[in-house]
Amino acid sequence: MNKFLIATNFVKDNNLFLTQKIEDYISIKGGKSRRIVGEQRSSGAGSVKEVSFSISEDEHYDCAIALGGDGTFLQVSRDLRGMNIPILGINLGTLGFLTEVEPDQIIPVLDRLLNDDYEIEDRMNIRGEIPDKYIDVALNDIVITRSGFSRVIGLKVYVNGKVMEIYEADGVIVSTPTGSTGYNLSAGGPIVSPKTSLIIVTPISPHSLTSKSIVFSSDDVIEIEILKMRKAQAEEAIVSYDGQPGPLLSPGDRIVIKKAEESTKIVKLFDVSFYEVLRKKIVR
Repeated sequence: MNKFLIATNFVKDNNLFLTQKIEDYISIKGGKSRRIVGEQRSSGAGSVKEVSFSISEDEHYDCAIALGGDGTFLQVSRDLRGMNIPILGINLGTLGFLTEVEPDQIIPVLDRLLNDDYEIEDRMNIRGEIPDKYIDVALNDIVITRSGFSRVIGLKVYVNGKVMEIYEADGVIVSTPTGSTGYNLSAGGPIVSPKTSLIIVTPISPHSLTSKSIVFSSDDVIEIEILKMRKAQAEEAIVSYDGQPGPLLSPGDRIVIKKAEESTKIVKLFDVSFYEVLRKKIVR
């Protein structure tokens, strides 16, 4: 690797000290780099802030270095989608499942990248389409939750065209293996290895004693229909992709979720198993 894109969340590296250190070292070693600092923008009604990275499709890089937390990594992966650039995460956040490199490891890590001493791991994505309305792709999860003044929402879940379950719940999470340690885990869903190719469906606070997560093959097609629960209330739900809000959904709307054609390429440097990382970051 010789040409790097350094994508920095300025909230996490607000004086750009680490960003500058990376740039200087790459230059000293004969490499090239370009810095891009995430822009903060309002989302929805303005109460949510997100960091985005503006990148031209004409640019080419051997590697993108994402400085921030897992959220920054996810946003970089979204902004680089379709550009086939491997991403390395530097952990300036908390857990850091996607950002495996700590700041004090950066110099030896850069040496390995410059000497092509690394591996590339492909991570599965999922694609969610609301017919004639909206399409997006997620590395972690696609989540449908209640919106506005709605209480529980009705969700009819189809698998390969056949009804699988009807949930009355706060929502439902459709997760990739990579996303299994995120919202899916918080909602009581299973943890699976990120190297597998699976789709996990987990209800959020279901009004049932028997509703549990279900794991499907990546070849399966999941379809979720929004149901009308009360005659006097036009329930609304909202769909989000990797935490980024999508459109509002009304009764009768459907979202079709399946494995995406593209994957996310992650730079791996350390021979540490997923289960060891899990033990260190979650098991106390």
